[in-house]
Parts: sequence; structure tokens; C-alpha cells
Amino acid sequence: MTQQMAALERVAGYERRFNALFEEYFDRLGTTLDTPASSRFTPDCLRLLRELSLRGGKRMRVALLHEAARLVTDRPVAGLDAAALSVELLQTHGLVHDDLIDDSPTRRGGPSTYYAYRAQFPDHPGAALGLTVLAGDLAFALSLRVLHDADLPAAVRQEMAEVQTRAAADTFMGQIIDLERDFAPSPDEDLLHRVADYKSARYSLLAPLWLGLLAAGERPAAYEDELRRYARLVGICGQMRDDYLDLFGDPAAMGKPTGTDIRDGRRSYTVVALLSAVSGTERAVVEAALGDPSGTPETLAALRDIAEERGVAAGLRDEMRRHAEQASRVAAGWRPRWREEAVSFFEHLPLWSVERAG
Repeated sequence: MTQQMAALERVAGYERRFNALFEEYFDRLGTTLDTPASSRFTPDCLRLLRELSLRGGKRMRVALLHEAARLVTDRPVAGLDAAALSVELLQTHGLVHDDLIDDSPTRRGGPSTYYAYRAQFPDHPGAALGLTVLAGDLAFALSLRVLHDADLPAAVRQEMAEVQTRAAADTFMGQIIDLERDFAPSPDEDLLHRVADYKSARYSLLAPLWLGLLAAGERPAAYEDELRRYARLVGICGQMRDDYLDLFGDPAAMGKPTGTDIRDGRRSYTVVALLSAVSGTERAVVEAALGDPSGTPETLAALRDIAEERGVAAGLRDEMRRHAEQASRVAAGWRPRWREEAVSFFEHLPLWSVERAG
């Protein structure tokens, strides 16, 4: 079995085990949460959070958490279950609020929490809006509570909660500068990288790495700079991939439509690269499509043709690979300190990500 196959098998195992754990968590939540007996809306809020949470993807954050612990030891590590629940509950919080900000009707093959509330309260848009915000807030609170309730030494619980609190604060700021980015006609590369770092890399990569090392008894603060660098590089690469696929991806393979960033007028990596590469008539075509919610498949096809002809697609792929290779070199430097098998996972992970956009 190749290293990649073995790693993918471990990732699939983490996913199966965690999905069962998450379901059990929500089964217990109704009895452990001090829900007002007279409230009709609270159980419904918990139901929506459960449905969204259990419609998860590959649980890569959970995999990163477990592989981070494997950097230190291949023995069972206490606290990983609580950390995994916290990571995914924080993700649920982010999805609820993201879909509200983006006015997204669907998420993970079902209705977004916001649109579920809009359907439930068609004559009370303010209530639908407020309940969506509160549902996301509750998921965030639960992500911290699960750590405080974990059967771990108090110092470890406190450190883990601090990691997640910092990750959440960084993500909130990332959302703010993400919205700010779209007010700039053409944001520079530094701003695009900063959005990717704050909005996703810090909670999706850095926090799971930090939590896994903490649970395994390591002191991640001693390696903060290289952990942050690795997470930032992989986060930038991942955001580039997502932005690239939004224009050049296959909707059937991705399970969602392409062109969302174009129709919403978002200044993504792809959009900024496209604007930088065109002028004259071609630029007028691109600018006319940006922010037009009625953009047709033919319009998107025309933009793809322009982007291909101007080398935008190839340039984005090159940039993804460059960042992935930089991240791989950072992880390769961990070999003298940590276990080979897990180091190899983190070394190859960024390159696997690039291959998904090939």
C-alpha cells in the first residue's frame, strides 16, 4: 500500500468514527443542555444545527487533528474526541453565518439554516434573521463548552479553549476583511492572502494542528512560527483552489454550480487574476459579468475562454503548486523532531490539494 493510500484510509477511518461520535453528541445534547421547558424554538434550533452538522464532508479538520497527535505518538490520545467536536461545532457556526452573509439557499446538499428559517417564518423576516444569528452563536458556545466539559486536566482544557477562542476571533476578523475586500476594485495579493489566512487557515488548519499537539502532550508554542507558516501556505493554496474551481471546475464533480464568485461580484483570486490580465473589450466583458446575478452559462464559458487564452488558469495552477511546495518543505523540516509517518502526511497534503484542481 502506498503512503497516499494508507493516509487516505486513515482519513476515511477518522471520518467514519467522528460521524458516529457527532451523532451521539447531538443525541445527548437534549438532555445535557439546560433548555427552557416552555421553549418551542430552542429544540428546533438544535435540530437545524444537528442536521447541518451531520451533513458533513470529509472531516479534514478532524483528520488534521488526529494526524497532529500522531506527529508525537501512535498511541491513543485522550482529549481528541472533545477537540474534534469543538473543531466541527466551530465549523458549523461558520457555515450558519457564512450562508447568512452570502444569502446562500443551500449547504451540503440541504437547505441552509437561514433559508430553513425563512421558509418557517415567511411573514417574519426579522425573526428568521435573528434566529439564524443565534443558531450560529449557539454552535460557537457549544464548541467551547465541549472543551470545558472534557475529562482532561484543567490546564489542558483551558489551553484548548484558548486555542478555539483565538481561532474564532481570527475567523470573525477574516469575515470582516473578506467583505471589505470586495469594496476594492482590485485588491492586492497581500490582502487576498490575509483573507485566506484569517478567514480559513487559522481555524481550519492551525487550530487542529495546535489542538492535536496539545492533546498528545507536546508544547506547540515552541514551534509557533513554523506551524503558522505551514497553515498559512496551505490555507492560501486551498483558497486559490476553491476560487479556481469556481470558474474552471466541473459542476457535476463538485456537486454545486460554478460562477458564484462572478455572479456575486466577489474579488477572488481568480477574479483578480482575470482583471489583471485583460484590457479593452475583454475587460469590458469581464466587468459586465461581475455582480450580474443573471449571468448565463454562455457568459461563464466566454470568461473561461478569455482566462485560458490569457494564461490565467495556468498561472493560478502554478501559484497553487508554488505555495503547496513551500508548505511541503516546511513540513519536511519536522522530520528530526516528529514521527515519519505523520510528517509525511503533512508533507504531501498540500500537493494532494493541488491535484484536486488539476
